[in-house]
Amino acid sequence: MTPTPSSDGPVSVVLAGGGTAGHVSPLLAIARALVDSRPDARITAVGTEAGMETRLVPDAGFELRTIDRVPLPRRPSIDLLKLPVRFLRALRQARRIIVDTQADVVVGVGGYVSAPAYLAAWSARVPVVIHEANARAGIANRAGARVASRVAVAFEGTDLAGAVLVGMPMRRSIADLDRTAERGSARAGLGLDPDRTTLIVTGGSSGAASMNRALAEGVADLVAAGVQVLHITGRGKQVAGPDGAPLTVADYHQVEYVDGMERVYAAADLLVARAGAATVSEVSAVGLPAVFVPLPHGNGEQRLNAAGLVRSGGAVLVEDAAFTAGWIREQILPLVTDAVRLAAMSRASYARGVRDADRRMAELILAAAQDQR
Repeated sequence: MTPTPSSDGPVSVVLAGGGTAGHVSPLLAIARALVDSRPDARITAVGTEAGMETRLVPDAGFELRTIDRVPLPRRPSIDLLKLPVRFLRALRQARRIIVDTQADVVVGVGGYVSAPAYLAAWSARVPVVIHEANARAGIANRAGARVASRVAVAFEGTDLAGAVLVGMPMRRSIADLDRTAERGSARAGLGLDPDRTTLIVTGGSSGAASMNRALAEGVADLVAAGVQVLHITGRGKQVAGPDGAPLTVADYHQVEYVDGMERVYAAADLLVARAGAATVSEVSAVGLPAVFVPLPHGNGEQRLNAAGLVRSGGAVLVEDAAFTAGWIREQILPLVTDAVRLAAMSRASYARGVRDADRRMAELILAAAQDQR
């Protein structure tokens, strides 16, 4: 059965993506922009039962339906033999959602659930709109782009045929952030001195261990120079001192997680982080100077994500193996205490920022839905 939406009435949009914040955050930003543009829009998110979307999507007020998770095995195994059966089951589940919701358009942001959703939409003759967050497209979006009516990307040079550059959809609390106005209250809310030079370091939800070790070894030089440090270690990755207890150094604060990255962006004079697509896009949108330490594994997309911002002078890139206590002392310490250079980096970063990607995506999606009707 193929859904047959009426030419009027509420538009029905199925948004597929999940697993990590890198997929869920832009999905939710797109959903909010759609509702802002069309308050009568019916939004249905598709994820899995194991991803962050199980909490974040309902908390944001949107319906979540789940399909089976179908990861692609990286090497020959029993899981590879099971892949066709698992994919067909997920495909049937995705098609059922499309029929039940009478979807006018299916939107994917990549991840495990997107490939079945794209194929189900194509088979049901429902238009597909894709957003690719990384500078190097993932396998699901590379395949989906072959059947999509519209393809959008966050970074220049992403190799997807017919792609339109829209930027990275993000929460309005980040896109509209005034760092100068919010700096004092953000620092106070994070337990920091509102008047002191502030370095914030975060390794994200994964891959933080090597960064955490380097910072633990180099933090003494930073605080000795009058820099306060907020270290977001990641859950379960708290940094310990020689005695095994949490590392305790004056003006060094460590937390596992901060709710609301806009507070981090407002509080920091300089951010040290991995080069995930959302992080690169968000620091540029708010004009925050950054040092990026790309993950040493994967397909190299993090290095590509950061390349344009680094070339513009808004950020610095260092390889994971080179990010040591010595590098922190020789490179980060003179940078974070150089107000003139930080101001120049901030201007260069802000000039590249895209702050309306969510609205651009909503326009593409609604246009595709209108074409269908």
